[in-house]
Amino acid sequence: MRPQRRRLVLASTSPYRKDLLARLGLAFEVAAPNTDERPLSGESPPDTSLRLAAQKAQAVRGSHRDALIIGSDQVATSAGRVLDKPGNHANAARQLKALSGKSADFHTAVALLDAANGKLQTAVVPCRVHFRKLDDLLIERYLQREKPYDCAGSAKAEGLGIALIARMETEDPTSLIGLPLIALTEMLERAGLPVV
Repeated sequence: MRPQRRRLVLASTSPYRKDLLARLGLAFEVAAPNTDERPLSGESPPDTSLRLAAQKAQAVRGSHRDALIIGSDQVATSAGRVLDKPGNHANAARQLKALSGKSADFHTAVALLDAANGKLQTAVVPCRVHFRKLDDLLIERYLQREKPYDCAGSAKAEGLGIALIARMETEDPTSLIGLPLIALTEMLERAGLPVV
């Protein structure tokens, strides 16, 4: 990690977001935002992800008054239905069977809050994932090896889940994992913390 003038805080307990942010080589702290992640009535998936990303950043502002705070959230949908984290093997198997040969949209939002002046930058980076035809044996073998029970859609693209995907359409592949680094890098530069 190189020296930097501003404190950077990731308002997330996600190990995936932590690993992604570490790629930028900046020193940062992690803080749990403890926010209610339920969507509001009539709210679109992109709007939900954007609101929650900003809310997570705001949630830790009180204890990090001089920091740049990163919040992020992702809402996944397929055929108009939200894809939650499966939580267990049976739910993951059902989710993957439903996604076989179909597509899912992952709406990943990132927010950067300058806690010192309240300036908030936000962006939503979509990613459409097209799944291969998945038979029961393939799904079972994948789930036994990967155990992606904390991943919306059950396909952990940074791991073996990549073998379930036919193709992706996105401006930034890191958005699928949960933190759009291209958008975040631009935000950090505008806030006076260049990555390079």
